Amino acid sequence: MRIGVAGINGRVGGLLLDEIRLRGDTLAGGLDRPGAGRAAPAPDVTMMASIEALASASDVVVDFTVAGTVPAHAEAIAHYRVAWVLGTTGLSDVAREAVARAARHAPVVQAANFSAGVALVLELAARAAAALPADQYDAEIVEMHHRQKLDAPSGTALAIGEAVATARGVRLSDVRECGRDGVTGARADGAIGFASLRGGQIVGEHTLLFTSADEQVVLSHRAFDRRTFAAGAIRAAHWTAGRAPGLYGMRDVLGLT
Repeated sequence: MRIGVAGINGRVGGLLLDEIRLRGDTLAGGLDRPGAGRAAPAPDVTMMASIEALASASDVVVDFTVAGTVPAHAEAIAHYRVAWVLGTTGLSDVAREAVARAARHAPVVQAANFSAGVALVLELAARAAAALPADQYDAEIVEMHHRQKLDAPSGTALAIGEAVATARGVRLSDVRECGRDGVTGARADGAIGFASLRGGQIVGEHTLLFTSADEQVVLSHRAFDRRTFAAGAIRAAHWTAGRAPGLYGMRDVLGLT
């Protein structure tokens, strides 16, 4: 499989390169952030001048870049009809619409987190939310990441929140509460709360708590190494082979659907 890596000089990019070599795939090329001007991470890596050049040379593009690049990347994916594994988070409504359009022309696996463990946590979060009524069990999500992380709450935290909200039959945007401060008043019934912590070089920690007057249920995931994200993304890349166009997630890759 010819795999192109967008964001090859990023935190996950080098690990993706390792996984591609480990599996014996072909690295079609790499792409850096626009204007970054950094050298290739290894002598045998061909740096592409554009997403169009990368897409045209690849069977699948694995994309861990920044939210601002997603609309342009989506256009290239749709034009060349190449599979897309998208791990970029913090997307705007415009970017999400662009991803949906690309999925009409190519298989797109989009996930806030490509670890198998997080995919299982999302599945369990939905089941727990359906079983634990919102008027009795308050849902709160706590996440902690390294001090360089740009967005908050994390994409994974929001995915957990979406799983809870969907299982409860509400829109997350209607019940989301983030970063309480000052005199906020009593907690709103049915709210889904988020707390974001930043410090050091923590890879990623997420905890979902359902708390009632009588008990507490906790689901937690802790990543020790970013390699779990890279391994999951390359697993998703292989899964796209022969797939029909559509928007997929790690639930599909892991056979949880």
